[in-house]
Amino acid sequence: MFRDREDAGRQLAEKLAKYRGQDAVVLALPRGGVVTGCEIAKMLGLSLDIVVVRKIGHPLSPEYAIGAVDDKGMTILNDAATASIDQKWLRREIERQENEALRRVRVYRGGRKPIAISGKTALIVDDGIATGLTIRLAARAVRAQHPARVVIAAPVASAEAVENLLKEADEVVVLEPPEEFLGAVGSHYIEFEQVEDAEVKELLAGKR
Repeated sequence: MFRDREDAGRQLAEKLAKYRGQDAVVLALPRGGVVTGCEIAKMLGLSLDIVVVRKIGHPLSPEYAIGAVDDKGMTILNDAATASIDQKWLRREIERQENEALRRVRVYRGGRKPIAISGKTALIVDDGIATGLTIRLAARAVRAQHPARVVIAAPVASAEAVENLLKEADEVVVLEPPEEFLGAVGSHYIEFEQVEDAEVKELLAGKR
């Protein structure tokens, strides 16, 4: 159990200590992952940037991810889950979430260029991983930028997600045993409040 996202980030930083001062960059998934990632970046002396991926939720249960899309239109889908869904709805939802990803990139970076990660170690961070679809897509998007190494790090993740992520990354770092995943990321936190755009902007601008 973690007190909050900052606490989780500090604990993750200890597990990632070998990357302190190395040629590495922390790439956080907004919104909650930026809070966790910021703590890691500060403790390890690394730069912080974002990789923006949006979940595509099931139409009858929006919290359940059936796919993900990034700001460039790259997608990953759970074929079994999407086969029975209205395909017109799915196309519209993918477009809607891609547009939201684009909006977040513009708002959060505020005109700053993304950090070049070619040849560097990319530490992809989120505040927790349930299905793993969004962070799997994030890893693929990062891979396309030719980093030397891809590391996925989160305080908590499901066993199924970890198994799939090991196919996408060179290393997966999780603090709590995946077999003890409680079914929802927020269940592993005492405080798990919604993170707003303004907080993400401040963290990325180094104002917090």
